[in-house]
Amino acid sequence: MTYSQGSLIEASDYNGFVNVTSDANVNDIYATGSGNKGYGQTPLSTVAPGSTVTATQWASLVNTLTTLGNHQGTSITARTAPVTGDLIQILADINTDLTTLNTNRNNAAASGTEVGTFTGTTSKTSATGSGTSAWTITFTHTVTFGSAAEARYFFNAGGLIRLQFGKTSTGTDADDEWNDLANTLCGDIFLSGTAASHTIAGTPYTGTTKIGGTGTPTTLNTAIGFYDLQTTDTTLYKQFADTPPYTTQFIEVKAKVNSAHPNSTVITFTTVWTDPGGSGAGSSDNISGGTATSSPSTTITGTAPTTLVTYRPPSTTYLTNSWGTPAVAASVA
Repeated sequence: MTYSQGSLIEASDYNGFVNVTSDANVNDIYATGSGNKGYGQTPLSTVAPGSTVTATQWASLVNTLTTLGNHQGTSITARTAPVTGDLIQILADINTDLTTLNTNRNNAAASGTEVGTFTGTTSKTSATGSGTSAWTITFTHTVTFGSAAEARYFFNAGGLIRLQFGKTSTGTDADDEWNDLANTLCGDIFLSGTAASHTIAGTPYTGTTKIGGTGTPTTLNTAIGFYDLQTTDTTLYKQFADTPPYTTQFIEVKAKVNSAHPNSTVITFTTVWTDPGGSGAGSSDNISGGTATSSPSTTITGTAPTTLVTYRPPSTTYLTNSWGTPAVAASVA
């Protein structure tokens, strides 16, 4: 029987909303789901064919729809959850709301508290280069999740990974321009889950997103989010300096996963600071080291060349933590 005003509410109607209807059911978005669907929450149970759908079951459906709307910041139809003893009425516009919640599934009204804990070294404290010779600093960061499912839930529910660049040490000809490149031109680079446009805590994201910074990057790969990463490196971002004779020096970020989706548990970011040398008479390409940024920190606090990787987990205002605690490890060469 068709679910409509005046009809008998059947188990198949309820089950369709909860777990059956393709691309528009609660458990796809709220529970395990697959790919970029699923927040990892406890799924709603279905009803055996021919059984009565209880007020408690309808209340669970209504309350979960409200939770999804609140987490995403999606406006849905206002409903009052029935209680035992109520006459169960047809609830209008459930399919419409489920379609909207599915469309907005990668939105999040808020983020959790940013985490800046890491192991290893994220700053190059010793000087780099000699005269006008070429050099490269390579920063490697891994972000490791407890399982592939936890990685999915992290990004699906609004998690973000943030890369920051910084250097303020002085003393050589090239220091000032490297300080400008790292601190002023680059801004912050965020990796979100999907290349499709979505909004987290009021800010729009599309795959790899640059926030702040006055420079115009050579590469900003907005078409690459977590789900688009491969097992070989993809360039996410590349920014050149803007003042002669140092306009050939650059900061570049590449990323890859350890296993093809849906089995990815580790993201590796490789950030290279490159000076091809040859700045010319009266200049030099060597730069100073400085003091390190130590864990935990969500901002760059030292003076040395630094690439800092932190993450913003999903908000737990409406969801429980199903994504665990990702581990960040850093090294510099």
